[in-house]
Amino acid sequence: MTDVAVLLPAYNEEVSVASMVILSSKYAKEVIVIDDGSADRTSEVAKLAGATVLRHSTNRGKGVALKTGFDYAKDFDIIVTIDADGQHNPSEIPLLIKPIEDGVADIVNGSRYLYGHETSTPKFRRVGQTVLDTATNMASGIKLTDSQSGFRAFSSKSIDCFNFDPEGFGIESDMLIEASNNNLRITEVEVSVRYDVNTTTDNPFVQGMSVLLRIFELMRFNRPIYFYGVGGAIILFFGILIYLTISNSVYSTNIYLSAVGIFVVLMGVVIILSGVLTDYLNRFKH
Repeated sequence: MTDVAVLLPAYNEEVSVASMVILSSKYAKEVIVIDDGSADRTSEVAKLAGATVLRHSTNRGKGVALKTGFDYAKDFDIIVTIDADGQHNPSEIPLLIKPIEDGVADIVNGSRYLYGHETSTPKFRRVGQTVLDTATNMASGIKLTDSQSGFRAFSSKSIDCFNFDPEGFGIESDMLIEASNNNLRITEVEVSVRYDVNTTTDNPFVQGMSVLLRIFELMRFNRPIYFYGVGGAIILFFGILIYLTISNSVYSTNIYLSAVGIFVVLMGVVIILSGVLTDYLNRFKH
């Protein structure tokens, strides 16, 4: 029989954590709540609901919370992560673990958008989600429909592949990129989600930008041809635009203004070539 552990990273989730523990326990040998420095009764409520509680004395971020949980549950066959705020449905845990039990996946990502059916996502969130999905897919070289999902299942063989570097946001994208770099098999299954719960107190724009910057940082090392290529292409486009605008204006005889356009064009070309060269060297090293 497969031993399954469920991890619930939690921060000030006393309202929802008990129901998530009780519902998850039906599908797991052990439910572990990682209380990341909560100021409320999250730990107390989770213990009363039957969970194993691992507590940080201060809030250290989701990445550190997951590292604590994975270190504790490393001997289980499958580890499931699920948000403690109640937005996911624990009854869908069997859907996530099945591809791993069948031997066809190392990691299963729960997706709201796998078949395009989910329409309740607020528009501003969906726009941001699309940007983060695109950036994550470019950085990882894989194609997923819900890169920021916190509802996932991991085989025991995948655990050693993760560094859990980001202390704040971005851990979801980080794990996908690291999994891809280690040639792990990743698949998606459709899951439901509810938005009538308070999922975060952080500004969604600030949170999204934080994740995006982290993805770009990883893309610079893992997919340099995209990182430098896209940036170089944009600069090249504006350089050509500047040069053509000056050439067709009353300033066309001003050699210094024309030189600005040429310089920007050359800068774009150099950046693109840097990306191509870095990508080639990376492939050569591997």
